[in-house]
Amino acid sequence: MHVAGVVAGVVAATATALVLLPARAESNVPQSAPRFDLDRPEIKSFLDEVAERHSLSRAQLVKLLQTAQPQPRIIELISKPAERVVPWWEYRERFLTEDRIALGVKFWQDHRENLEKIAMEHGVAPEYIVAIIGVETKYGAITGRYRVLDALATLAFDYPPRSQFFRKELEEFVLLTREESLKPEQALGSYAGAMGGSQFMPSSYRKFAVDADGDGKRDLWANWNDVFASTANYFREHGWQTGAPVLSEVELDPEPTFTIDTRNLKPNETVGSLAAQGVRTKMAMPPETPALIISAEQKDGPAYRVGFSNFEVITKYNRSVKYAMTVNDLAEAIALRIRGAQP
Repeated sequence: MHVAGVVAGVVAATATALVLLPARAESNVPQSAPRFDLDRPEIKSFLDEVAERHSLSRAQLVKLLQTAQPQPRIIELISKPAERVVPWWEYRERFLTEDRIALGVKFWQDHRENLEKIAMEHGVAPEYIVAIIGVETKYGAITGRYRVLDALATLAFDYPPRSQFFRKELEEFVLLTREESLKPEQALGSYAGAMGGSQFMPSSYRKFAVDADGDGKRDLWANWNDVFASTANYFREHGWQTGAPVLSEVELDPEPTFTIDTRNLKPNETVGSLAAQGVRTKMAMPPETPALIISAEQKDGPAYRVGFSNFEVITKYNRSVKYAMTVNDLAEAIALRIRGAQP
């Protein structure tokens, strides 16, 4: 769902400000900038289908896509995300820094009352809400610099491997801008079209975003309460189990017999079945507990962990075991300091 960026050197004051970075920026792109050819068959089909499906003006959709600009750099970025090309230990080091942990502690402290209230209402531990925001946008400091319209159009029409997915997201974005009174040519986000402090894709924004304070807007750019509630709601709607564990370290028998399917993200084993294969969780869990064996390679060689149902929920946010492990580890590191600081 989301593409996490790694940008160093952001000052703490910026990351914990009460208002996120602006969601919109005036476009000063010259009229001579490259544009999409709206006579391309796939674009014409998109315009026809979206207009008919939602009773929208085709002319207005044409007018909107005429402002979209192809972004070749986006194709380069999405073709080699860090989750796929970086080993786990290195990926973890990028996010589990002293800076990001300390900023997470300060962010929690700055928003403690509302954050903890919303977390309790939704049954999601506050550290996981904070960690998602910390991994996705460094607590609101890095929400994306690409126009969402450009990003989604580029991926919808110039990136064949996932064109259908991004055409759907472009359609959802058009609908979202109407529902939330956003100016579609001004909204900024990631290179994949994810938006706001928690980096929701348009379909997730429409389905899971929450107006936490009842002001009539679901604002994931400038309203932290909406961001907290929307993130927690996403977790809950995907099956988050209150108080249940996410990950466990393991001990291996001398000759374990397990195998790992790197494409699988579901707990397709149990704690008991893994024990029978020589993988024993250090966390005491009932043998019937659903579980997933995960590769967590270190600098000095192979290593493994076991994920539970809440681990799978985190992978719904971003379909990567490295991402989900990072969110878990950052959440634990922040919570440890917060709770250690309490009287």
